[in-house]
Amino acid sequence: MTQMDYKYSLLGSTVDDYRKRPLLLQVDDTPMNLFAVLEVKREQPRRWSTLGCFRKIRLYSVLFGLAVTFVIMASYILTGDKKGLLLTPSPYHFSSLVSPGPYPFNLSSVKDYAHIKLVVKSITSKVEFRSSRQLPELKALVNSEPHMFSAIPRKFLPGVKNPCWYEEYTGNITSDPYRTNLYARYSRRFRTVFQHLRNTFREHLFHRDGKLYRIRCLPYFYIIGQPKCGTTDLYDRLRLHPDVKFTTFKEPHWWTRKRFGIIRLSDGFHDRYPVEDYLDLFDQAAYQIQGNLTANASGSPSQPNIIIGEASASTMWDNNAWVYFYDNTTEGEPPFLIQDFVHALQPNARFIIMLRDPVERLYSDYLYFGIANKSAEDFHEKVSESLQLFEGCLTEYTMRSCVYNTTINNAMPVRLQVGLYIVYLMDWMTVFNREQILVLRLEDHASNRKYTMHKVFDFLNLGPPTKEIESEITRSPASNTRRPADKNLGPMLPITKEILRDFYMPFNQKLAEVLRNDSFLWENSKL
Repeated sequence: MTQMDYKYSLLGSTVDDYRKRPLLLQVDDTPMNLFAVLEVKREQPRRWSTLGCFRKIRLYSVLFGLAVTFVIMASYILTGDKKGLLLTPSPYHFSSLVSPGPYPFNLSSVKDYAHIKLVVKSITSKVEFRSSRQLPELKALVNSEPHMFSAIPRKFLPGVKNPCWYEEYTGNITSDPYRTNLYARYSRRFRTVFQHLRNTFREHLFHRDGKLYRIRCLPYFYIIGQPKCGTTDLYDRLRLHPDVKFTTFKEPHWWTRKRFGIIRLSDGFHDRYPVEDYLDLFDQAAYQIQGNLTANASGSPSQPNIIIGEASASTMWDNNAWVYFYDNTTEGEPPFLIQDFVHALQPNARFIIMLRDPVERLYSDYLYFGIANKSAEDFHEKVSESLQLFEGCLTEYTMRSCVYNTTINNAMPVRLQVGLYIVYLMDWMTVFNREQILVLRLEDHASNRKYTMHKVFDFLNLGPPTKEIESEITRSPASNTRRPADKNLGPMLPITKEILRDFYMPFNQKLAEVLRNDSFLWENSKL
């Protein structure tokens, strides 16, 4: 199996104008142009030449020092463009970053409580929710991802809950079918799994009419979000059910990142992962489904229907790669979203979303992904800076375009946008029916795991597990809890919590309205 060539190219970055702009320094409240002409008045000749010589030396020293400073700063800026901004140079909204609205950001105002309250008030005054988005045509989706649509058929095997099909295998049966899989290249744990798959690959090939076929499957359901909302705990409990099989590891992030060539957000772009690499992740489960099909065809008693799940907490919200691969045809908003492609390929898929109080989610996110110098005070400063960046975008663009703005998302020190659940949910509901989406709260799951797990079983049409398995599912300790070192940092500052509650309030109100459940207001949240 060879990797298909992709007919894609990155859009040219239009950052020349940005780089040509003079860099402004701010001293007190007065902007100063770094490239301003340095004017030196010539002094009248003095009688003592030695004194004049000393003054010339001092002047040259000052000029030399300024030149060195300029070179260092220019080098830093250029390096930032190539490294820190490698995934952020969107052709749009640079003006928002340089001059964030009527409240210019500077370090002296970060802790200014009244100032940040004004920023939040300005943001909430601009919040608006559209009734629906313009859906792309199927032809446009196919043209943007032709190989993906050629590799996955429009019809699947009958009598199987999962979308599965037989794909003709034209490779050499003695060669390694996973040798080009990029997941195996970057994951040592995954290489071990692939070794087992290699050893049993030929046993699962299906012979018909002198040809060889392999079974392929996509997930029956997806756990799509959100990060730091209990998705790992839900995943760990759900995979204990005997009829549920997942990918060989959690969070492949194919839809949002790997198919664009993003491995780590800070590393830039690599080779794009073809859809075949993603399908390989389901081979273990697909072989079990194939075994059930063979057993049923031979007249043996029918076995339980296995369903396959995939859990990537980025699927619901992360569309940050769009600006590099799709033309800006919708006034700064992505022309295609992840759910457009999923729906075009498998319109009957099901989705599970786990949410928590967005204020607490953001602090948990900060503690988990922060590297050094974490503190409640540092979190407050990062929240303040992020709010000002977001408000700056809203002075020029719509709320939805700012939520999907790649530059803003990557520039904010904390991921405010991830907690704007209703924006993403409404976009998912434009392509999938409400009955296909199960929305849970982490707070409910933490207080009554048995209740939430049975809701999940019913949603996925799973049979009830045995009492022993149910006990294991509901009583096992919580997964991926806060680390002890992070617990020692204590809660966020009260003023930070108040500011964030004001910021998220209109989004929570709309979420509660759409879901017809006031618990999504998180008015009495304790997690």
